[in-house]
Amino acid sequence: MVLSRTGRTLFSPFSPWRECLSTWRDFHLRLIFQRSLHLSALGENMASKRERETGNRLDDEELDVESKKQRLDEGSSPSPPHVPIANPLSGLANNYADIDEEEDYDRRERRNDGSQHNGHKYGEADDSDEEDDSHEQFSGRNSRRVEVRKDCPYLDTVNRQVLDFDFEKFCSVSLSNLNVYACLVCGKYYQGRGKKSHAYTHSLEAGHHVYINLRTEKVYCLPDGYEINDPSLDDIRHVLNPRFTAKEVEQLDKNKQWSRALDGSSYLPGMVGLNNIKETDFVNVTIQSLMRVTPLRNFFLIPENYQHCKSPLVHRFGELTRKIWHARNFKGQVSPHEFLQAVMKASKKRFRIGVQSDPVEFMSWLLNTLHTDLKTSKKNTSIIYECFQGELEVVKEIANKVVTDKKENSDDPNNAEKLSDGVNERHAYVKETSKMPFLMLGLDLPPPPLFKDVMEKNIIPQVPLFNILKKFDGETVTEVVRPHIARMQYRVTRLPKYMILHMRRFTKNNFFVEKNPTLVNFPVKNLELKDYIPLPTPKENEKLRSKYDLIANVVHDGKPGEGFYRVFVQRKSEELWYEMQDLHVSETLPHLVALSEAYMQIYEQQQ
Repeated sequence: MVLSRTGRTLFSPFSPWRECLSTWRDFHLRLIFQRSLHLSALGENMASKRERETGNRLDDEELDVESKKQRLDEGSSPSPPHVPIANPLSGLANNYADIDEEEDYDRRERRNDGSQHNGHKYGEADDSDEEDDSHEQFSGRNSRRVEVRKDCPYLDTVNRQVLDFDFEKFCSVSLSNLNVYACLVCGKYYQGRGKKSHAYTHSLEAGHHVYINLRTEKVYCLPDGYEINDPSLDDIRHVLNPRFTAKEVEQLDKNKQWSRALDGSSYLPGMVGLNNIKETDFVNVTIQSLMRVTPLRNFFLIPENYQHCKSPLVHRFGELTRKIWHARNFKGQVSPHEFLQAVMKASKKRFRIGVQSDPVEFMSWLLNTLHTDLKTSKKNTSIIYECFQGELEVVKEIANKVVTDKKENSDDPNNAEKLSDGVNERHAYVKETSKMPFLMLGLDLPPPPLFKDVMEKNIIPQVPLFNILKKFDGETVTEVVRPHIARMQYRVTRLPKYMILHMRRFTKNNFFVEKNPTLVNFPVKNLELKDYIPLPTPKENEKLRSKYDLIANVVHDGKPGEGFYRVFVQRKSEELWYEMQDLHVSETLPHLVALSEAYMQIYEQQQ
């Protein structure tokens, strides 16, 4: 650094750096000032833009409100528009939203009870009503409208050969009976139609796109999710749930036309074979016999007659009846699988699949259970009692134990003679008379011979039906041991419209079951009871109907516990007889029916 004479600094090596620092400081300050000006201007622009957007939104909302008010004033529906509400369970509701559809279907069916007759009616009107109900009653829930199309490119993939609606309505994957759909391509059952359901997954994996709801009978295309409304699918709906009108029911016994199945085979409606699942022939012969009872059949062909009943057994029996008499089945046979499941549950596995049982015991249990489920609190009668109930007058004679005790305690030396005489005397018995209703009559067969004939062959005895019917003439004495020793006399006081007779062929002891091979000679037509059984005189305006015709005859073949059952039934339209053993149905001659070992018979009263 150089100093002058006066002491001032003439030159310093740091002076250029000071000037540079001052210049840099001024430049930095100007830059900060310009940036602050730029940010303030940008903030003003953003605020003005936000104000403009807010104003535009308010204008749009005002326009929307005005347009909505105008549409509400012009439209006929007073209901407010549906506003979706955010729900954390919306995904689950979407997957199973069609559960609401089945609830709407059940609710509509309950609301329309008694308003429809002669079968259900299905169509576009029901679909629209269902959707309206779902929006009205489930407006707060995640309900949805389903698109309905009349054309679908996958209808040609429907395979009617594999469709079988006789099995229980359970999902083949989850085993759930809620909201089950049937694949119309492979015939399998799957649950749901949402994106996470088994039916939706099957449609993606297998490429099967057409499904029918087994409850509502609506057809959908998956995975697209739209409903198919095509008249070509009506035959599938009729097979799933057969329906009859009152006029069709009246013409059943007059119809002589055969029906043709998909495989080309012919079958008679009402004479179709029943599948023997496993040792269930005792159920098959019972069902085939009851199908010949016209009032019972007509009652169960129309579901409105028993829609008030909540018993699954009643509804399964009705479904089986409609399937047997349906003239447009895809096959000429029916599997009573659902009915057997209901029987197992109602009987607490007394009658079950895989265990042979007695058809007489099953008939008695079935008729009493159906009557109990069908009767109402106001009336103690049902279609079962109207068809099968008769009345017996029972006279019971029981030994008077009080008289016997007095004779035993006496000191008379001749007490033994008096006691023996007293037992045989009339005043030593107490006689009781009572009226007893019945659904079937049991007939006692004479015992078979103990010895063989000269040809070393067993003699098969024969007995006329009128001889064993003398049990109910009011004079023949029948001795019983259980529940106590008594002498019984029976007399028929009221004949039923349909009389069920069963021959007691099987006797049980402590070691084995023995079968009585005695043949019963019975008439197929014109069984006159008044010549062998004293009947009460009818009223003035009534006519004595004592003639009966055979309509069903159950036969047991083979050894007890190892044999099988078959049944002979009559078709009224042609008055021909058919032999039915599970799936085998063949025409037979009337005289062959009379030569069989009858075990249970149903006679119809001539009108």
